[in-house]
Amino acid sequence: MRRPRRLEKGSTVVEPFDTVDLIHAKRDRHRLDTAQIDWLIDAYTRGYVADEQMSALAMAILLNGMDAAEIRDLTLAMVASGERLDFSGLAKPTSDKHSTGGVGDKITLPLAPLVAVFGVAVPQLSGRGLGHTGGTLDKLESIPGWRAQLTPAEFHAQLADVGAVVCAASADLAPADRKLYALRDATGTVEAIPLIASSIMSKKIAEGTASLVLDVKFGSGAFMKDYDRARELAETMVRLGGDAGVATRALLTDMNVPLGLAIGNANEVRESVEVLAGGGPADVVELTVALAREMLALAGQPDADPAAALADGRAMDVWRRMIAAQGGDPDAALPTPRESHTVVAEADGVLAEQDALAFGVAAWRLGAGRARKEDPVVHAAGIDLHAKPGDSVTAGAPLFTLHADDPARFARALESLNGAYAIAPAGTRIPERPLVAARIL
Repeated sequence: MRRPRRLEKGSTVVEPFDTVDLIHAKRDRHRLDTAQIDWLIDAYTRGYVADEQMSALAMAILLNGMDAAEIRDLTLAMVASGERLDFSGLAKPTSDKHSTGGVGDKITLPLAPLVAVFGVAVPQLSGRGLGHTGGTLDKLESIPGWRAQLTPAEFHAQLADVGAVVCAASADLAPADRKLYALRDATGTVEAIPLIASSIMSKKIAEGTASLVLDVKFGSGAFMKDYDRARELAETMVRLGGDAGVATRALLTDMNVPLGLAIGNANEVRESVEVLAGGGPADVVELTVALAREMLALAGQPDADPAAALADGRAMDVWRRMIAAQGGDPDAALPTPRESHTVVAEADGVLAEQDALAFGVAAWRLGAGRARKEDPVVHAAGIDLHAKPGDSVTAGAPLFTLHADDPARFARALESLNGAYAIAPAGTRIPERPLVAARIL
């Protein structure tokens, strides 16, 4: 592991750099070298660099950027701040996927077992939702008995036996990122591409996977609203993966409209099971298969047919084993809401708009998400969509249904949906937007 040197003079430890000098350097648009960045991240992790000093540096990075070498050094320094998993003893290739998050994005659930069908191990360390984007662990915890926390021995054993694991990351994995992420969230510096890229890639590199496919979303419901900035982020992360010896590629995918028909937790699990059973919404199937093809190609199987493995039930078999291995009952009933409220079309026509961000915020207000990391989620809360843009609708037909345990939540959810959908006259042609806009290799 990379460690910056500190000099010891008697009982005194002399730090090799001064934090204020580094702040001045980034403030004045100078670059930091490898030794400076290594020391900075190590010193911040052990508490020598104060939060207010790192806040100033993060803001300077947001405003002035970093070059490719600085971003690489920052990423590797965060990897070196903790443990790095090793799958060299596993008799299977490894491949993983990371999504930058969106509304209705449940792709990990069918994707992990689908890729495992082909003998490729998927070590998926996932997180929880915050704000309008859902978290994979929250969704899976809708399944009775399923647990997110695994010991290292359990993690490796399940990966070897089942081939797919979706669980929480250890606190020892890139702890510098964990600390810096919380600070960025509180200081308005989340949007800095060098900090986003190093945050995501430090965790994935430390995870130890041999290959990685990134689902970088753009649009209303995405973290990156602008296509060009999303592409810049994707290109930066692909380069970081290659520099660290992880074969990496990315898909740029559209998140202007919710993915699938379910937004929430339990209802997204139901939709994922429909996909594993050979059905489900076309866009969820399309993206699941597209990402699976990329993962399998990087793992040495460019001719594999993941669509067939969805259709014939092989992926469902792995799903059931994956859930059971973590204490879940794949046959158990999922949580259902106490209250529902359906919104209907006011006229005949064609659904023309369905804003992803507004629907994500509505689901959050219903209880499907959290405002603070320590908040619980209501697993049964969320939204079921009954139509997607381009679908014909008739007056009085349901457009979407809100679910909550507390009916008092409906009013605020409906406020967020004011102007979020629109019906055009019958016969209006709604332009199709490709779900996958680009591949970054």
